[in-house]
Amino acid sequence: MEEASHVRSAAREAVRDIDPEPFNDAVTAALETGSMAPGVLVVLSARALDSSIGFETVAKRAAGTQLIYEGLRLTRRLAAEVPWETDESDEANVAVLAADALVARGFYLLARTDAAGSAVETVRNFGRDRTRGRDKCRLEADVFRLAAVAGTTAVDGHPSTNYREFVADLATAESTDLPAAEALFDAATRDALARRASAPFESTDAGARTSATDS
Repeated sequence: MEEASHVRSAAREAVRDIDPEPFNDAVTAALETGSMAPGVLVVLSARALDSSIGFETVAKRAAGTQLIYEGLRLTRRLAAEVPWETDESDEANVAVLAADALVARGFYLLARTDAAGSAVETVRNFGRDRTRGRDKCRLEADVFRLAAVAGTTAVDGHPSTNYREFVADLATAESTDLPAAEALFDAATRDALARRASAPFESTDAGARTSATDS
């Protein structure tokens, strides 16, 4: 899938300047094998409204969304595995810093976009859910909602409630390990995304509009 390859490259480029090199290796490790579905959804959401949009137009938004997801996903894994109780504590400490770096760089890329408020909401929800021990799958749903905002607002659109909940359902239908973007966004799903993204924005959807424009 072309979009997945582009997202992975953009995410790598976004963290390329993080030093020192051994720490950069820890930061980029999460980008080597993980699903690029969050970043790809940014691209597909933008193209659902404007099929002529090139990847470069949404590259930073796609990379930012992907990095936030990778950082939070790594944090969730570390919390579940509790590596500090084993001899792997040093590696775990580095991994915590890597997770922070991923989220921080993702925020940086989205800071001046209409998705900034949604990015904050995503991280806030993650922290609240981890504290309260809620369903792990909410992270994926929230990140997909973020992707919907990041993509549609890139072409001066806004995601309707229907669209945001449709993409959230795509995430929660899977396990906490997202499948490859190629598998998740098959032809039928891409058509469904296009239909829902292009539906009229509901003027009463104040919550979605606030989330999409709060920066």
